[in-house]
Amino acid sequence: MRIFVLGVGGTGSLLAELLARQGHTVWCGDRDVERARRFLGKKNPIEVVEANARNVWSIVRAARSCHLLANCAPATFNETVLRAALRLRAHYIDLNSRLTRNPFKPEQLAYHRRFIQKNRAAIINAGVAPGLTNLLARRGAELLDSVDSIHIRLYESTESRDPISTWSPDVAFDEAVSRPRIYRDGHFAFGKKFGEREKFRFPPPIGEVPVYLAAQDEVCAIPTAIKLREVDAKIGGRDIEQLRRWHRRGRLNRSQGLVDKRFPKTPTPRQVARLIRRGILENARFAAAVLVRGAKDDQPILVRWDASVPTLYQLRRSGMITTPISYATAHVAALFIKHFPRDEAGVFLPAQIPADARRAIFNELRARDIRVAVKMTRLKKIDHDDDY
Repeated sequence: MRIFVLGVGGTGSLLAELLARQGHTVWCGDRDVERARRFLGKKNPIEVVEANARNVWSIVRAARSCHLLANCAPATFNETVLRAALRLRAHYIDLNSRLTRNPFKPEQLAYHRRFIQKNRAAIINAGVAPGLTNLLARRGAELLDSVDSIHIRLYESTESRDPISTWSPDVAFDEAVSRPRIYRDGHFAFGKKFGEREKFRFPPPIGEVPVYLAAQDEVCAIPTAIKLREVDAKIGGRDIEQLRRWHRRGRLNRSQGLVDKRFPKTPTPRQVARLIRRGILENARFAAAVLVRGAKDDQPILVRWDASVPTLYQLRRSGMITTPISYATAHVAALFIKHFPRDEAGVFLPAQIPADARRAIFNELRARDIRVAVKMTRLKKIDHDDDY
């Protein structure tokens, strides 16, 4: 395929390289061409052209003749990029939602009929979280006769002396100041920022850490694909603890805007290497757990998925200068593209793509150093223990 990648930061640059390795014809677009080139590497042959994600025609001019438009720009521009994809009659994929039209429904779904009319497919929220987490939720549901609840638990920790954006600062800021969505008793609602603290045990070497409600797209997406009563998402780790401290001190709100000191620009690979050499950035970890509660043959069952990716230290030792979140998001997005349902039409959430594509993505995760483990536990008929 001819693929245009819009947004050349930590994730977009790695995704472009992975797609080129898959044999696709790839070129990129970004508002800051020089900075985009620093992310790709000056000797990288992938072409970078100027493209403004705020302007439909700027995107159309840059992406002309592409078969697929991969949107790695901040979710603020989703609808503009979707309109550009429709103008181009191109397939489309993105990494997350902005939730502006409706706080509980991804805005991309409003374009479903238009993509059907163009006979093109769009996959949305196709990264690691959301993305892989949605696939794990769907697979867990398929193992059961009925589903009662799904809980997403994430771990994000950056060991550094100064704040460092391991992914898009715009997206990180938006999620930090947004109220968490929850789905309880079959209804959507807003939760309290950094609320509902609980202790959650991740696999070693992470162990037990406090986790808090967070604004994650999975909460709005999963009930669309799976019939159930409850969904929530919580995050633990040093990153969320720092955000929680800023929030309690009144330093984290939308009216103040994005403060560079707290949400600096994402460092280029060369800058990451320099931060490591200077001892400012020591390590970073990312892990995800998806817990699906339901019943099989009238027996209450808990299906738990644990996904882990290489740490920053491990990536560095293997010769890669990227962060765990960028690594995981780019690799999972590349798999979604490799198994893209080109014969389908409409806008699809990860859990809604064809079953054979979902299975193929699962089968190739290990080859990308993304480890997924599953454990099924029989529960008592009446179970009040919410601390897994």
